[in-house]
Amino acid sequence: MSVPGAASMRLDRLLVYLRFARTRSAARGMIEGRALRRNRIHVQRVSENVGIGDVLTLMIGNEVRVVEVLSLPERRASPAMAKSHYRELDPQG
Repeated sequence: MSVPGAASMRLDRLLVYLRFARTRSAARGMIEGRALRRNRIHVQRVSENVGIGDVLTLMIGNEVRVVEVLSLPERRASPAMAKSHYRELDPQG
């Protein structure tokens, strides 16, 4: 879980920077379509902040991906660099 007062980033921006969405409007669609949870709770607002330690559960196509945010990127980068900011968790547990 993120620590209050610690660094955070808007969820829609983070999804783009981590390459889960191509654009912020695509990220908005994911959030509004209820295809995303933060720490097991459905995200209600596009502007919700995410911090280091938060766990995101994303429905991408027919695939469920669960990732823990390890650090916050400063910009959108290569897929390899984006992957260094999170780690995949087993969606089953």
